[in-house]
Amino acid sequence: MNRLSPATSRRSLLGAALAAPAVAVGAPLLSATPAAAVDVVEGCQVVVDWTPVTPAAGVTPEAAAPPQARVIRMAGTEFLQLRGAVTCSFTADAQLGTLPTTIRPPKLTRGVCPRNNNLGINAVRVEANTQGVLTVFGPQTTNKVTWIQLDNFSSVLR
Repeated sequence: MNRLSPATSRRSLLGAALAAPAVAVGAPLLSATPAAAVDVVEGCQVVVDWTPVTPAAGVTPEAAAPPQARVIRMAGTEFLQLRGAVTCSFTADAQLGTLPTTIRPPKLTRGVCPRNNNLGINAVRVEANTQGVLTVFGPQTTNKVTWIQLDNFSSVLR
């Protein structure tokens, strides 16, 4: 296993890099302009912007935060991200909704999302398959899921 020592942790290396004076970095880097074809939002490239998720039967989108999906690229890696919230009444694994047609994962991808806390269980697994179907895993008849917050979902696509 290749582990960094506490003296050379990622955090300390990043801190040292950020603390480097601008003179040491050099003017060409500081004055460089980003490529015009890249739509940069908070350090990432948006591949597919926020698009509504179609909720499944029995799933009600939160009015102030309807479920949405997007794809971003950071350092050459694409991520599927979800946001929003839904109310539901799941007592078994169930379909949450369908991703927009512009987003189809090349492989099964999964994440964990917060849910109503019941008996100390406060998260469910959410999966997106290659057809764009979002499925929730974990609800039980003895531990019903009544709401799910999707903002926590971010999963590698490619």
